[in-house]
Amino acid sequence: MTDDAVLEDRSEGVILLTLNRPGRMNAWDEGMRSDLIDRLISASADPEARALVLTGAGDRAFCAGQDLNELSAFGPEKADDWIDGFARLYRAVASLEIPVVAALNGVAAGSAFQFVLLADLRIGHAGVRMGQPEIRSGIASITGPWIMRETLGLSHTRELTLSGRLMEAEEALRLGALHEIVAREAVLERAMDAARELGSRPRTAMRLIKRRFFEVLEPGLDEAIDAARRYHRLAFESGEMHEETRRFLDRGAGNG
Repeated sequence: MTDDAVLEDRSEGVILLTLNRPGRMNAWDEGMRSDLIDRLISASADPEARALVLTGAGDRAFCAGQDLNELSAFGPEKADDWIDGFARLYRAVASLEIPVVAALNGVAAGSAFQFVLLADLRIGHAGVRMGQPEIRSGIASITGPWIMRETLGLSHTRELTLSGRLMEAEEALRLGALHEIVAREAVLERAMDAARELGSRPRTAMRLIKRRFFEVLEPGLDEAIDAARRYHRLAFESGEMHEETRRFLDRGAGNG
């Protein structure tokens, strides 16, 4: 396996993107996010692409969210840039006019949980855990509740966001955060099959439906990002996030 933060493969019109930092539970830093955004934009412009599959390297995590080692070094002046990076990432995946399937090979936490909720189909195994643990490391979850509410409803969104707990796969399936649970070794194969099936649908109809989905989501995304800029500036200035993040790292967790 190469040292690239995001790996790309193609098969029968399906683009497979693999988050490739398994030693960090595929937690993303600025470089990985930038690479992933570029690849998503490229997929959007590719006339040969019929569908896209997202997965993570290794067997521990799809993505553990923000790499806290990077976050702990940010000062208040970095808050807007940090949020803008996630705005570009969420917009890049949500605006794709081809089907997007998430092959969840392990944990999807924090911003990665939000990210996969923007996929059209989510397939995992019985060991997958999903949720919004930011509060446990002192991070205010502002963009998360926007997309979580769309999928889980307000009551479950409140409980998961405030508790910071991770759902087991069966609960995630029941609430709609997962669509299918298959054997661990079958996750990627099933996701690729699903992507090929969705990619075989009439192309213009698929693109127009996906475009309309994004039109419905876009105002909420814009409002959530504006709120995140305001609130994260306050969070950075308070110093609490850095203090709690350092404690979290000292306990040996390392990823958010």
